[in-house]
Amino acid sequence: MSLWESVIASWQSLYSNKMRSGLTILGIVIGISAVVFLVSFGRGHMANMKRVFEGMGANAIYIMNATRLSSEITGGINNLTLEDAEAIAASHTATAVEVVSPICETRGRVSYGNKDTVTAIRGAFPNIDRVVSYPVANGRFLSEEDLKRTADVVLLGYKTAKDLFGDSDPLDKYIRVAGRKLRIIGVMEEKGGMIGTADDFVLIPLSTYQARITGVTTVKGRPVQTIAVKAFDPDSVDEAKAQVTSILRQRHRIREGADDDFNVIDMREIINRMLQVIGIFQVFLGSVGAISLLVGGIGIMNIMLVSVTERTREIGIRKAVGAKRRDILSQFLVESALLSATGGVIGLMLAFLGTRLVTGAKVGTMTVSAPMSVDIVIIALSVAVFVGLASGFYPAFRAARLDPIESLRHE
Repeated sequence: MSLWESVIASWQSLYSNKMRSGLTILGIVIGISAVVFLVSFGRGHMANMKRVFEGMGANAIYIMNATRLSSEITGGINNLTLEDAEAIAASHTATAVEVVSPICETRGRVSYGNKDTVTAIRGAFPNIDRVVSYPVANGRFLSEEDLKRTADVVLLGYKTAKDLFGDSDPLDKYIRVAGRKLRIIGVMEEKGGMIGTADDFVLIPLSTYQARITGVTTVKGRPVQTIAVKAFDPDSVDEAKAQVTSILRQRHRIREGADDDFNVIDMREIINRMLQVIGIFQVFLGSVGAISLLVGGIGIMNIMLVSVTERTREIGIRKAVGAKRRDILSQFLVESALLSATGGVIGLMLAFLGTRLVTGAKVGTMTVSAPMSVDIVIIALSVAVFVGLASGFYPAFRAARLDPIESLRHE
C-alpha cells in the first residue's frame, strides 16, 4: 500500500467516526493553540520591552544606591549625592563619560482644580534628555536657566496630562505638585511600552525638586537616588563603568576589598535581566500547553488502541489477502499522525485568531503585540505530527503483529 493510499484510508476511517475523532484531538488543539499563542505573545512582549529600554539609552549607565530600596522605605540616608555627580562630570579621569545627569524621584499627589492623581515626581538636570529619550509633544523642555533660577516649572508625562486635562491644552496652566504651585511648560509624547510609569510622571528641575519638594541636605551633601551617565559610544560603556566606579570609591572612602555602597548598571544588563525574566515566564506558560499536548497524545494512543481492537477482523482480512506488516504499521501510524496534524491545524487557526484579536489592544500605556511567524507555524505542526507518530507507534506495532488466523476468528 502506498503512502497516499494509507492517507486516504486513514482519512476515511477518521471521517466515519467524526465525534470520536473530534474529542480525541481536543487536547492537541488546546495544546498547540496555547503554545503558539503564548510564544507569539512572549515574542511581542520581549520586542516591546527591548524597544522601551533601548529608548532609555543604549549607552546609558545608571548609578544607584546599594541600599536604595531600604532607604526609600525607611527614609534612610542615600549614599549618592549631587556632589558625586558633579565630581564625575568634572573629573579628568572619566574620559569615556560624555554626559552626567543626577536624578531624584518620589511619588506624590499632583492636582489641577478638582482633579488629582498620584504619580512619579522626578527632578533632573536639563541634560537628562541626552541620556534618556524625552520627546516633547507640546511646549519646551527644561533649560539651564530653569535649573539656575530654581524655576517653578514642570513638564507632564502624556498619561499625567490626560488624567488632569483630558484633551485640553495644559500649557502655561498652574498645577500643584506635592502642594507646590508650578507652571506647565511642556507635555511629553506618548512612549507607551511595557513600563507603566513611562508616561505617568512629572519632570521638574532638580534644583526645584531639592528646594521645594524634599529640602533635604545631609553631611554628605544633597542626596540623589540615581546618577544617569552616558558613555561616548556602546564600546565605551565598560570603560565608563570602571571610571565612575573608581571615582565614587575614592569619594566615599571605600577601602580596597570592601563592597561598594552603590550599584553601577548599564542598559545591557537591564535588558538581559528583563529578557531572562520574560523567558522564564514564557517557559512556565508554555509548559501548560505542553501538558495539554501530553494529555492529547495519551488520548490518541488510547483511541488508536480501541481502534485496533475494533478493526481486528479487518486487519486479519487484509493480511489474508497479502497485506504485509509494514502496510498495517504504516496505515495506523499515518492515521494517528493525520489525527494529530488535524488537531494542530485547528489549534494554529485558533492561535492565529487569538493573536489577531489581541494585537494592537491597549493595556494601560502598553500596546499589545503578538506576531505569529512562519517558524512558529512550522515547529507547531512538526510537534503535532511527532506527538501523533509517538502516540500511535505502540497501537500500530500491536496491529502489525496480530496473527491473521486469530484476527479472522475475532468477533
